Amino acid sequence: MSMTPPAGWYPDPSTPGTERWWDGTAWTEHRRTPADVTAAYQTPQQQPGFGPTVVMQQPGPGQAPVPGQGGGGRAKIVALSVAGAVLVASIVTGVVVLQDDDGDPQGSPAPTATTAVEPSPTPTTPAPTTSAPDADPDTLVDQLNGITLLVPTGWEKAENTVGDELTLQTPDTYDCPGDPGLCRQGKITSSTATGTDERSPKKLAEADNKDAADAAYDEDTINRKPFGGMTRHERIKAGTVAVGGRSGYFVRWRVHTNKGSGGYVQSLAFPSSTGSEAMVIVRFTLDAGKGAPPLSDIDEVIGGIRPVGDSETGGGVGSSVGPS
Repeated sequence: MSMTPPAGWYPDPSTPGTERWWDGTAWTEHRRTPADVTAAYQTPQQQPGFGPTVVMQQPGPGQAPVPGQGGGGRAKIVALSVAGAVLVASIVTGVVVLQDDDGDPQGSPAPTATTAVEPSPTPTTPAPTTSAPDADPDTLVDQLNGITLLVPTGWEKAENTVGDELTLQTPDTYDCPGDPGLCRQGKITSSTATGTDERSPKKLAEADNKDAADAAYDEDTINRKPFGGMTRHERIKAGTVAVGGRSGYFVRWRVHTNKGSGGYVQSLAFPSSTGSEAMVIVRFTLDAGKGAPPLSDIDEVIGGIRPVGDSETGGGVGSSVGPS
């Protein structure tokens, strides 16, 4: 019957011809060369078990031989040979047990696969924010074109806009006198001039003024005629104007309609002071009826146009504005 041997000197399986101290559980680093060992290891008989199998106990350090187990050097040599054979067999058995599934002896267990735990995403620290100029209820910021517009008294910034067009409007609506729908007494938009390579503020203002009159008082984008159609128009004012430190041009018409009191349309064109200096169009539409905003609101807005971040640059109609 195999069993773990008690502590003692046994043949060192790693160094033939020497003995190594077995502490009863594992090999220690204590080795010696016995003077009486003269025979080579016998062919081992493989036996199952761990460590050397007890065949004949050897005396430990300073321990006297056990009585009844004499026999001289021959008995000692036989005992050493048999113990060494059993120890080799045990080591071989341990190696076989540690083979992997493919039969490849490794001498040590295969590495244990561990499941990699993906670290949790690090929260992105939001960038510091500052109050946008548009947070000012008295200012409309057109970041695309790099300008700000004052909001006149009695006007508001529109929450819903079309495309890149920013809008100021009068807050109240009324039933249009022509086709069914709701109309407002005032509207101001700021947008980039598109669909043209024209760089002349005068030509751009003149072309846009006609479009502005048609859209506001003739036929709208869904083919309705809120005022029953436009009957005639007349130019009442036009000229150059300083806008945020840039030279611009404006054209103002008085429009008459089939129904209702008609109104005024004005187009202002000037180059932006940012980026590629694209041309900017600011369009004004004011009714002419009772309760409509005063025309002075147009001049107030033009005079208050500033480049974004610049509150000192002057603007306004000035003495350069006059009838064409």
